Amino acid sequence: MTLPIAFAHISRPHLLSLLRVAPKAELHIHIEGSLEPELIFELAARNGVKLPYADVEALRRAYAFTNLQSFLDVYYAGASVLITEADFDAMAWAYFQRAARDNVVHCEIFFDPQTHTARGIAMGVVIRGLDAAARRAEAELGLSVRLILCFLRHLDEDDALATLEAALPWRDKFVGVGLDSSEMGHPPEKFTRVFARARELGLRLVAHAGEEGPPAYIRSALDLLRVERVDHGVRCLEDPELVARLARERVPLTVCPLSNVKLCVFDDLGHHNIPALLAAGLCVTINSDDPAYFGGYVNDNFVQLFESLPSLTARDAYAMLRNSFEGSFVEDEDKGLWIEELDTVFAAIEP
Repeated sequence: MTLPIAFAHISRPHLLSLLRVAPKAELHIHIEGSLEPELIFELAARNGVKLPYADVEALRRAYAFTNLQSFLDVYYAGASVLITEADFDAMAWAYFQRAARDNVVHCEIFFDPQTHTARGIAMGVVIRGLDAAARRAEAELGLSVRLILCFLRHLDEDDALATLEAALPWRDKFVGVGLDSSEMGHPPEKFTRVFARARELGLRLVAHAGEEGPPAYIRSALDLLRVERVDHGVRCLEDPELVARLARERVPLTVCPLSNVKLCVFDDLGHHNIPALLAAGLCVTINSDDPAYFGGYVNDNFVQLFESLPSLTARDAYAMLRNSFEGSFVEDEDKGLWIEELDTVFAAIEP
């Protein structure tokens, strides 16, 4: 990739400021994972839902995760307060406001309908509520939004197929499908049929792979599910041939640094392998994953990562920001406009 900006003159303080103000796309955000404790308790009171936590602080104390499953246990408890369209609207609107403050101009939102339909919440309630917030974000915040329906991989493929079919009356409200939840023991090939069906429908395809799961899961996601992006993918470095393929095919990796630390994939940000991923020529993007639970939204991920890894440069920052646009599911014309805005912001920093 040819980068048009001269980077050497950008000082470290200027770089951290640039990370905050630069336009960016967020490609890996679970909307249920943006549900802050205060809103959880507000919705619980409104809907008469009893939580297993005494108050907001007790809930926050439960965020001491040891692995992905320990997080999911708390995550699903929080999602139980979502009952009405207004609840899903309120949750998404809160995220969109925060994203706009972080200068996110485009976001592709994961949502997990099975988390809700299993509780008796109708598919239309989920999708209409999220779509209402998305339309408002576009009108009032100038934010570009796409929805991606995700399947829970700890459930079986028949459930995923039924979920996809149930969502088809609202096919115009989402652009793609993904695969999330517990990775270990649930390889991508478990969902080959449902991804083939989604592909027939013209949906874009992504999947979580290579976070806790091995590099083989990334290969399966590419070869069997035929995904266009890999969510996380940080364990790819264990397989040099896979790394070469990812670089050659420019497969975007939607990396979530604070999430990786919170879920014990890395001990701390100073030991994250993003510098090695970038050095290998991979298309890395920075995202927040489940920001209410992992300690930060997208700007927090950028700034804390660059504060913890002095080897990361302005060139790296620009590349990852640009990658977020190039890896998005929008028209090339829109990508080009956002990249022009990004270039303008970086070029404005004077020596």
